[in-house]
Amino acid sequence: MSDNVELLKRIYDRFNARDMETVLAALHEDVIWANGMEGGHVHGREGVRSYWTRQWGMVDPHVEPVGFAEGPKGEVIVEVHQVVRDLKGNLLVDKMVGHIFQVENGLVRRFDIRGA
Repeated sequence: MSDNVELLKRIYDRFNARDMETVLAALHEDVIWANGMEGGHVHGREGVRSYWTRQWGMVDPHVEPVGFAEGPKGEVIVEVHQVVRDLKGNLLVDKMVGHIFQVENGLVRRFDIRGA
């Protein structure tokens, strides 16, 4: 699991830096990605690109992983401190959330949000 944890740590770091291209390169071409704003999932790298472009145009999210565990099917479960601000810096959300990743051949194949 350590390779997957290192991959995910880099993804969180690059997401927070708004380095979209580096993060997208770590996703499977046909990734299934949870849409935390509107519900459901977006599909493929271009779907994720479009989703993040919309999201970052409305809010400023920061996600900090604080713990990693392996799930029963080999998925990586990440406990995350999520802070979301509006574009003026006003706090909208400050909470812990669970992220679930399926990694396949060194790329994120699927991302879900626990309870979403």
